[in-house]
Amino acid sequence: MDPATALRRIAFLLEWNDASPYRVRAFHTAADAVRALPPGPVDAARARRLPGVGPVTAEVIAQAAAGVTPTYLTRLESAAGPAARAGWELASAAAGDCHLHSDWSDGGHPIEEMAEAARALGHRWAVLTDHSPRLTIAHGLSPERLRRQLDAVAALNAEDGSFRLLTGIECDILEDGSLDQEPELLGRLDVVVASVHSKLRSDPEPMTARMLTAVSNPRTNVLGHCTGRIVTGRGRPPSRFDAEAVFAACAAAGTAVEINCRPERRDPPDDLLRLAVDAGCLFAVDTDAHAPEQLHWLTSGYARAARFGLGAERLVTTWPRERLLAWANPAAG
Repeated sequence: MDPATALRRIAFLLEWNDASPYRVRAFHTAADAVRALPPGPVDAARARRLPGVGPVTAEVIAQAAAGVTPTYLTRLESAAGPAARAGWELASAAAGDCHLHSDWSDGGHPIEEMAEAARALGHRWAVLTDHSPRLTIAHGLSPERLRRQLDAVAALNAEDGSFRLLTGIECDILEDGSLDQEPELLGRLDVVVASVHSKLRSDPEPMTARMLTAVSNPRTNVLGHCTGRIVTGRGRPPSRFDAEAVFAACAAAGTAVEINCRPERRDPPDDLLRLAVDAGCLFAVDTDAHAPEQLHWLTSGYARAARFGLGAERLVTTWPRERLLAWANPAAG
């Protein structure tokens, strides 16, 4: 295998074993760096000169470039067993990402950089989902700014036919369950991710009603980070709602439940993910990336999906673009 694949496979196996995110990130950083190398053998000393490459990753690069399966990878695969191999195959089937942000809202990088990072990762498509107007702290897009963004995405797509950046939004679910954007504009978007960002500590009854209304809306395609929890730092507890009712509504409406890969979210938690799996829901493995390097977080979501027995048929982020678009907006077909 090529060095980048070997490094990413090691990163996946480390995540499978619940290794430190910093350790995992080191292998993704090295995989990004090897794009600067020409094809063919490279020794470890030369690999060490690449930015972000240390002695362990340099040895992996050298062995893979020489056509040898890296020793470190062999050791991890032997310890992980067949379940991890199935998880890697699932991650390798990823075709896109339904949730990423640019500097048009609270991301840190231009649209072009986010699209290029997704393309370089091997995605065939990705959905740009900057925030909606009510989330002013994240510089949410007014209707006029969203219209301008649609023109910017169209111009970008005209330059590259092998990869397509799809139009979308991460739309706030308002207190009454409605979506925070003009219906006409929502109808023009390829994919709509709907998420709760306010009053996360509401009582279960109003929160459940709010979410049921949103996931049943024909323009909602993905329920984003359903509990809103934060599991790092000071943290934030998950929202309380009738998960069985919400996931049953998602399954009935064909709305995918997001498996959010951000290290501080890992949302939904395992108990709710099991409920959503048993309810028959579709899922979107999404990075919620705010920077190019965060698109690599997808492997943690696919590891979780594999552990819960999910296959590609239930993961919309493995689907070809045409199938995804037909599911997301069947009226357009």
